[in-house]
Amino acid sequence: MDADRELDVALFGATGFAGRLVAAYLAGHAPPGTRIGLAGRSEARLAEVRTGLGGAAGDWPLLVADSADPASLTALARSARVVATTVGPYRHRGLPLVEACATAGTDYADLSGEVLFERESIDRYHDLAAGTGARIVHSCGVDSIPSDLGVQVLHEAVRGGAGADDGHLEDTTLVVTGFKGGFSGGTLASIMGQLDEVRAHPDLRRMAGDPYALSPDRAAEPRLGRERDLSRVRYDADLGIWVGPFLMAGINTRVVRRSNALQDWAYGRRFRYREVTGFGSGRAAPVRAATVTTALGALGAGLAFPWSRSLLVGRVLPAAGAGPSEKTRRNGYFRMKIHGRTPAGQRYVARVEGQGDPGYQATAVMFGESALCLALDRDRLPGRSGVLTPATAMGPVLTERLRSAGLTLTAQRQSGS
Repeated sequence: MDADRELDVALFGATGFAGRLVAAYLAGHAPPGTRIGLAGRSEARLAEVRTGLGGAAGDWPLLVADSADPASLTALARSARVVATTVGPYRHRGLPLVEACATAGTDYADLSGEVLFERESIDRYHDLAAGTGARIVHSCGVDSIPSDLGVQVLHEAVRGGAGADDGHLEDTTLVVTGFKGGFSGGTLASIMGQLDEVRAHPDLRRMAGDPYALSPDRAAEPRLGRERDLSRVRYDADLGIWVGPFLMAGINTRVVRRSNALQDWAYGRRFRYREVTGFGSGRAAPVRAATVTTALGALGAGLAFPWSRSLLVGRVLPAAGAGPSEKTRRNGYFRMKIHGRTPAGQRYVARVEGQGDPGYQATAVMFGESALCLALDRDRLPGRSGVLTPATAMGPVLTERLRSAGLTLTAQRQSGS
């Protein structure tokens, strides 16, 4: 099927804020000879982006496509081995492209952090994609590669040292120890769109709040008690630190649980997973935790209603199409530790770190490498198709790429455990 494909990677949304960053990353890091095309609604704007990239990108084809034009999406899907899209909010714009790629047997990657979109994608197109051999891979940015690959790396370390535990994990917690970056208008639009839907539809609110919302088989999931995302500050005696909510836990935890289920619950049938922000153990820690958590709550409340949004978006927060400055992108970073415990009580910890604004600079690296991985490493990838996760679609092959690109992804057993 690939013999008649003009391109290895088609980047859809190349004229947007995130799309331009990904295009620049591909221009600087794709191996010579990689066939890349830029796709979007305006050929003139695509040409402008291509001119700015220079070098080998000067010969990249331009493809005109629109989320509202199914015929153009079909042509886009048939043109490439992989379509990588930054066009969101995905809930309202993404499903037609998923359908086109699933139908054409074309691999697909996006930057979605939207539970409702991913659930609908699974319900509508998993079986279709599995039949055509397409890999539909959501959440290939800071949502949710650090979480998804980090837990997989942790599990590999546990499996390598397995004794009576059989390589399984139980209580596992991702702790954000450092996170510096800016918001974008596109991210805010996705958040506001989902807030509107869950407020208007109680059934969607229940779905979004389900810890196993992305499970391939909800009835087969284990019953492990309350696994809701943390919503308030508390002292965690097991970790020895104060913790508070993590903004992206709502999508990341569900992606990781889907990865476990798609791998026949390889992490364990009693695998409990949560994500928190860590604030340390000193006297000032609970104050910092309360301050940050209150600010996040205020942001959520401000974005929940149209009248308050008008006071924030475009003034305090960026409007759609905007993003953090080059300086903010360059100086940002993320640092995470994933603490895991086995059934026998052995403890392991993974480190996941990256330089650059998490949602943009670092995400451009993760997304660019995901697209290249799907296009160029096909013979080394797990033999799965359908609607997948980064860990189940690419796994160790993508981890290897990201390490080469400068991200830290390591895990080891803690001494004394």
